[in-house]
Amino acid sequence: MDKGSSKTAVEQVLFAGDAWFDPIEAGIRDRTRGLIEELVEQEHEAALGRGRYERAGTPAGHRNGHRTRHLTGSFGTVEFAVRRARLLTEDGGSEEWRSAELLRHARRTRQLEALIAGAYLAGTNTRRVQRALAALFLRALGKDVVSHAWRKVK
Repeated sequence: MDKGSSKTAVEQVLFAGDAWFDPIEAGIRDRTRGLIEELVEQEHEAALGRGRYERAGTPAGHRNGHRTRHLTGSFGTVEFAVRRARLLTEDGGSEEWRSAELLRHARRTRQLEALIAGAYLAGTNTRRVQRALAALFLRALGKDVVSHAWRKVK
């Protein structure tokens, strides 16, 4: 093991490969992904004024595919699809539809940022917070993430 490595020998064995796969965690992440997609889809349909294959009256806009987003929360990191649409404006133009529930540049939930800030407020430094939460989120959080979360709470 290198001197600069932050993982102990026990951590490397515990978190190595398929030995660490947990079907319960995987199921929770899949259902969380489905729930987020369903919430955004309902908001999307409300903005367009019709369901996916419905043909009703004058359209408020049209669907335009989807894009992939990542969101890290207390449930871990989830990748999900967000629908896209072009909404018609009153002046005859169009604009990109944005979800009101899913903030545009949000990569972490507010609860996760509160957790990071709380660990920092408990007296640990940014590197210790990053190592402590790495096991929970299956990847390291950089010290810049800790500083950013602290600035948002402050």
